[in-house]
This record gives sequence, structure tokens and C-alpha cells, in this order.
Amino acid sequence: MAILRTLLASLVLLLAGGAAFGVVTDQFQAFTTETARRLAVRRHPVQIPPVELQLQSGSRISLADLRGKWLLVDFIYTRCPTYCVALGSEFAQLQDLLSKPLAQGKVQLLSISFDPIHDTPAQLKAYMQRSRDRGLGWIAARPVEPQGLGNLERAFGITVIADPSSGGYTHNAAIHLVDPGGRLVEIFDEDAPNLAGRTVLQRLGQ
Repeated sequence: MAILRTLLASLVLLLAGGAAFGVVTDQFQAFTTETARRLAVRRHPVQIPPVELQLQSGSRISLADLRGKWLLVDFIYTRCPTYCVALGSEFAQLQDLLSKPLAQGKVQLLSISFDPIHDTPAQLKAYMQRSRDRGLGWIAARPVEPQGLGNLERAFGITVIADPSSGGYTHNAAIHLVDPGGRLVEIFDEDAPNLAGRTVLQRLGQ
């Protein structure tokens, strides 16, 4: 009987532990905070604040001016030697993949710098040229006000940590999909531009 009671107690503990783990991992779907963040965005899209931006051309717009289009957004700084170089190349690839809806004004590619002091319009333009910008549907920008940058980082879930030893930053990287209503609705890995592009085409019915 003692053995049976021990087995039953172990089974109860195992079931309780499994149930708790299921709650913590959102029914076994989210094993990291990043995965949990992406699931949360899908279920509860995030409204993006109408932050004022200065473009690589020097002109200024509000993010609200881009409503009505699907946006693919990444966050970069132009001195970055790793993720941001890859993201620039991937956005140039997306210009090819999405050439039709970009030309129709249904989609916009947007790179936002989180290093606005250094990333002047000239630096943003040079970054796009290094990335082989095709000249269609891609803009790079920096927030005009520090508060605007903070609002964007919170809304998109961007983590940026200054690295005094290199003068650069440690940061997460992803491709973000914003719907025509200005809501963040999906987040893709930084190395999955084809998936991001195909998702946009699917949402456009193309």
C-alpha cells in the first residue's frame, strides 16, 4: 500500500507540474520571452504611436501618414556591423519580392534608427545605398524626439543596450508587420524576409 500511495502522490505531482508548465508556457507554445511576445502580438495587436520621423531625404513625416498601407519595419543603427547589415540586404530583397504592391503603394518598407544622434539623413541614405536599395518603396528614418524613440521601442518591444567598449549597441532584431490600421500584428525572425514577404502577399490576396 505504501508503494501505491507513493506512486499516486508522484502522479498527482507530475500532473500538477505539467498543468503549471502549460500555464507558464501559454499551453506549451512559448518557451522564451521572445516567443511569448510574438504570440501576444498575434492575439492582441499593438497600436503604433504616431511618432514624427525624419527620412533619409531630410523631409519629415508622422507614422500616422503611412496608415492605409502594410508596413514591414525593422530597427537598425547604421554603424552596426552585424544584424543591421543583414537586415539592409534583406530589405533590398523584399523590394524585389514585393515590387508589385510597393509600386501600387499598398506596402511600405521602413527602417527606423535607434541611434538618431549619429544617424543623420546622410548616414541613413548611405546605409540604404550600401544595402543596394532598388529605389522602390523603402524609406529609412530617425525619430525626431527622444520621447518618440522611447514610445516606438516600447510599442515594438525593441531592446537596445549601449556598449561603451565598442561605442555600438546590443539589440534584438526582427521584421515587424504593421497592418493598414497602424497595428503591429506579427513579428518575424530577422533572417526570414521571404516568410515576411509571402505573408504580406497573402494578406493582400496576391
